[in-house]
Amino acid sequence: MSISNVEIADIFTRLAELLEIQGYNHFKIIAYKNAAREIAYLGNSIAKMVEEGDDISKLPSIGSRIAKKIVEIVKTGKLNKLEKLQKKFPPHILDLLKVEGIGPKRAKILYDALHISSLEDLMKAAQEHKIRELGGFSDKIEQKILDKTMFAKKIGKRFMYSVAEPHVNAILAYMQKTEGILKVLIAGSFRRKKDTVGDLDMVATSKNPKKVIDYFVKYPDIKDIVLHGDTRSTIILKSNIQVDFRCVQAKSYGSALHYFMGSRYHVLAIRKLAVERDLKINEYGIFRGKQDITGSCEKDIYKTMGFSYIQPELRENRGELEASKEGKLPHLINREDMRGDLHMHTTYSDGQNSIEEMAEAAKKLGYKYVAITDHSKHLSIVHGMDEKKLRLQLDEIDRINEKLKDITILKSIEVDILEDGSLAMSDSLLKELDLVVAGVHDKFNLSAKQQTKRILKAMENPYFSILAHPTGRLINQREPYSLDMEELFKETVQKGCFLEINAQPKRLDLNDIYEKMAKDLGVKFAISTDSHNMQSLNYMRYGIYQARRGWVEKGNVINTLSLDKLKEILKR
Repeated sequence: MSISNVEIADIFTRLAELLEIQGYNHFKIIAYKNAAREIAYLGNSIAKMVEEGDDISKLPSIGSRIAKKIVEIVKTGKLNKLEKLQKKFPPHILDLLKVEGIGPKRAKILYDALHISSLEDLMKAAQEHKIRELGGFSDKIEQKILDKTMFAKKIGKRFMYSVAEPHVNAILAYMQKTEGILKVLIAGSFRRKKDTVGDLDMVATSKNPKKVIDYFVKYPDIKDIVLHGDTRSTIILKSNIQVDFRCVQAKSYGSALHYFMGSRYHVLAIRKLAVERDLKINEYGIFRGKQDITGSCEKDIYKTMGFSYIQPELRENRGELEASKEGKLPHLINREDMRGDLHMHTTYSDGQNSIEEMAEAAKKLGYKYVAITDHSKHLSIVHGMDEKKLRLQLDEIDRINEKLKDITILKSIEVDILEDGSLAMSDSLLKELDLVVAGVHDKFNLSAKQQTKRILKAMENPYFSILAHPTGRLINQREPYSLDMEELFKETVQKGCFLEINAQPKRLDLNDIYEKMAKDLGVKFAISTDSHNMQSLNYMRYGIYQARRGWVEKGNVINTLSLDKLKEILKR
């Protein structure tokens, strides 16, 4: 069985939230929340650490009691303490917390006063204006709750890429052990590296499909078998991810892989072009009349149609066919192109490792530089730095740089952009930094005009370098704030600033559509992990995946440059 860090963190988060609704001991609730946060930020698989016998109790915010609970989750897929607690509440009460602006305390008030225990109950109460009558609420809050409830219901059942990833790795490893299987891959949105994944589409080829299918339905992490045929099967994993498995003949493998890869619009465009040439393309092959031309290799489809091979991440029918035909497909960025990471946190704010530990971990990944970007004090929730604390950090960076070899620590900060567009740190100190990462962390509900003006005003500061997580979205949790994206992109270029592609699995911000739009307008990016510990430096791969979907190339990313060239381009 496989379980991701995000899923384990979610179990502890749900436990903490239910305990808070119940009015449980505040310190234990905080302990579970801190553990959830630590696990979510951990770049290495905690399940793998358990399986390999590592002492996870030594991880920050874990300890022996929570470590035992993690072991229980890894071995059984659930936590008995949470299972018992959930029976004391209506089954959907935690859905209320999906609504931005409703925390456990407000959920308790709504439940106690109006017996609201689901999104449907919440929407009905808001529509009937019952919420505004409660203490601590108002008509404005009620309207916001109604709007955000509609968003929460709209999300649907999609899983973050990072949640699906360990399940994909585990089931592929399992299937590759069976006799008779020749090839097997996950297709669909997962292989196209979309930020969220619905069902998993698995394609294999074998001379004995029935034997392979029979082996597939014995996978130990199955919750339910929906279909068990001779050449195809559908299962539901215990994580509630659906896996559709198809075993095809070797001559059809490439065609099936292409068909189930998608996107639907890309495949339909290919099919339409084929019809114009008196060809037929489907999951079984390429046909001229009844003659089967080819289909065993995915690349043959593009070659037959007169296209160069199109990478999976680009297959969205957003101009990739035309670019392929004209020889103008982008040379997509790779992990090996990255020379440094320009957004990470240490114990100076809300990180779990020291400056030196983060730098040494980055060096092991082959980086030549890192930027330490702890939070400014405006966000008291993350123990941000005031000017005195930042000075201490800058002195420490100087001392560490004197003894470090093969990597350089750049002086930086993640400074808050205030509502009026000013930065939450004095220019006299900002000018001493190598670069400034600035971001919006509050006042998300401003109009597009106000929010855009706020950010562009901040960019006028001569020490502003990179806009962090530009739209502020949290996948499946918080919508992006409103912005005039075209104006933002044009002004970013005009002012000599850069946009971040944030690699945190819950952010992946900018999204792929905005990335391509920004790239076409001349914007350059920094792909950074926003790491809060050494392990999450490995999140860089998610940022790379996201960038590739936006047609981003090495030359569009500033932290692919050498240190000298980076410093030069950072000068305003």
